[in-house]
Amino acid sequence: MPRALIILSLVALTACGSRQDTADRDTNLRQLRNASGAPEEFSIVPAKPLQAPESLTALPEPTPGGSNRTDQTPLKDAVAALGGAPSRLDAREGIGAGDQALVARASRFGRDQNIRVELAEADQAFRERRSFFNWRLIPEDTYNRIYRNQALDPYATLDAARRAGARTPSAPPEE
Repeated sequence: MPRALIILSLVALTACGSRQDTADRDTNLRQLRNASGAPEEFSIVPAKPLQAPESLTALPEPTPGGSNRTDQTPLKDAVAALGGAPSRLDAREGIGAGDQALVARASRFGRDQNIRVELAEADQAFRERRSFFNWRLIPEDTYNRIYRNQALDPYATLDAARRAGARTPSAPPEE
């Protein structure tokens, strides 16, 4: 009996120690934790070289909270390396010209302007209901663990579509 009590108390302490606060869970939903405690080598980005202005008398105005010439822009750098236009990643007001037809078609029966907020709140409530059961002794991808029961079986979905007469592309064989 004392051994069972000790094991139960260790499990309870382990569960309490692995819980995270709500804000931390939101940011780490799709990350595995680095168990070694060492720095993550892929998160280190070298700084861009400093640039001297052509004239020291005509320095650009500072932009508090704005961007800097030496700020890292890894997404824009990746888009440029792949031949895209990095300027398309800049935040713009409204819907871009390339997406207006898609949004108009999807919105033909009306749309809720507040849908993102509602979905975020519903998702947060779902994760909070599941938070008591979210601890593990072995680290695992939090996103996959929480939403595992909501994932579709791709082969069952493919079979259902084919039975309904839908033309479907080929799929790799099941393992």
